[in-house]
Amino acid sequence: MEQFIYKTRPDGLSVLNLQKINERLQLAVNLISNYAPEDIVVVSRRENAWKPAKMFGKETGAKVYAGRYPPGILTNPNLDNFIEAKVLIATDSWPDRNAIRDALNIGIPIIALCDTNNQTNNIDLVVPCNNKGKKSLGLIFYIFTKEYMKARGMIKSDKEFKAKLDDFVEE
Repeated sequence: MEQFIYKTRPDGLSVLNLQKINERLQLAVNLISNYAPEDIVVVSRRENAWKPAKMFGKETGAKVYAGRYPPGILTNPNLDNFIEAKVLIATDSWPDRNAIRDALNIGIPIIALCDTNNQTNNIDLVVPCNNKGKKSLGLIFYIFTKEYMKARGMIKSDKEFKAKLDDFVEE
């Protein structure tokens, strides 16, 4: 994550580079906009991301697993809840490692929201952000949702996007 850090304060807190965050958000939206909503899977073991991830799913039609990721749903076609995904979005690479491992096994692209303390091994596209903060996660998924819908032609402009930022942020 060193390439995404703007500076580290004397107290040890690393500050992310906003320009890099913006670049990565654009890359992520460009990548996921190539896929139909039913081909996108969002996983989040982290409770702070449940509401924003679910709103992303509600607005776009993507599949969302907030909470415990059901083992094998991407890799075992004999399961009743098996799904064929084409891209995975993980809100934190450590707690969502089982879903990332499954995505690696089937060879689909992996987008992960990563903080300065995350490992980025096996991640195809890292989106640097505070993946533990409610407001940060809400903002990231708000941007993902609005820009994805514009790129896919689901809405024509920002004015047509009816959801508000507060709809994505946990109280």
